[in-house]
Amino acid sequence: MKNEMHLQFSALSQNEAFARVTVAAFVTQLNPTMDEITEIKTVVSEAVTNAIIHGYDSNPEGTVYISVTLSDDGVVELNIRDEGHGIDNVEEAKQPLFTTKPELERSGMGFTIMENFMDECKIESSTNHGTALYLKKHLAKQKALCN
Repeated sequence: MKNEMHLQFSALSQNEAFARVTVAAFVTQLNPTMDEITEIKTVVSEAVTNAIIHGYDSNPEGTVYISVTLSDDGVVELNIRDEGHGIDNVEEAKQPLFTTKPELERSGMGFTIMENFMDECKIESSTNHGTALYLKKHLAKQKALCN
């Protein structure tokens, strides 16, 4: 069985914490480890912050969309998207330390963190149409039960 949650909110920096905690609360149904919850919260934080700062240039008129699907086999799927500027060169944006906002003291590690904390990470983007992230994580306790 699959269980789904859909969330949308204004592209305001203060909503990043709301998104992180809401997704984490939903995922706890699968009884993840504390490390897994921390990793998922970090990934949501990075993705939402990217949408707000890079996708919408901190314009609160934008909307961030999150869908989370939980599977009985311990798979968490996250879809996080915006309808902002999009990414001109996804491969360049994925490079560690790359940032288009150095004046904001951005570290340029968002996509690297997402790729390290998740089992799958796909990025689709087109200029002036937004960016969509597809992220998947297999929870360790569920993996052990399946083996």
